[in-house]
Amino acid sequence: MIIKPSQALFTQDQVKNLANSINFLHVRELKTLCDSLSIPNSGKKLNLINRILHFVKTGLIINERQIPKICYAKNDPILKLTPKTLILKGQYKNDLKTRIFFKNLIGEHFHFTAFGIDWINKRWLDGNPPTYSEFAVMWQQEYQKRKILGSKPKEEWAYIDFVQKLIQKKPSITRIEIIKEWQDERKKHKQIVEKYIVELKKLFLKI
Repeated sequence: MIIKPSQALFTQDQVKNLANSINFLHVRELKTLCDSLSIPNSGKKLNLINRILHFVKTGLIINERQIPKICYAKNDPILKLTPKTLILKGQYKNDLKTRIFFKNLIGEHFHFTAFGIDWINKRWLDGNPPTYSEFAVMWQQEYQKRKILGSKPKEEWAYIDFVQKLIQKKPSITRIEIIKEWQDERKKHKQIVEKYIVELKKLFLKI
């Protein structure tokens, strides 16, 4: 199903509401949504969300960026870890050896983070694999910034964000109560998404 990009499917406010609610869905539910819209259902949660939202906004299937061959490790023995060694897909691992190496480069406060993985993936997609030294500089700068300004969970990490806000609002809330409130909140947002998808399918029938 492809719609002309010039045809607005939803208003900006509707898309914003859908974008907020869709983060509460599980991966399997997002894959089901992709199937119902006849769009690819591969990838991680963020890939699925972006694909669905892009389709809702434009009526087109987003072209997934591919990591170029230059960023992949060849069939050579694993290189010795040095500051100038390139971080290559298929060779880089979040393992004990790598963590110890980064601790030597950065300090004992180093730990694997989502922002670190995201940065590496972006460099790979850009066809510019970083060195371990470049990663260390980026990580330390980002760590210091987040230490001062704090950090907000990713939008697709709806559960973490919801629980943090709930605990701030209700400090004495129990684990069972948290689970119950989360389930109710997730159910509400799932219904919102399903409503928009039904409306979207009706629009397809009119075009």
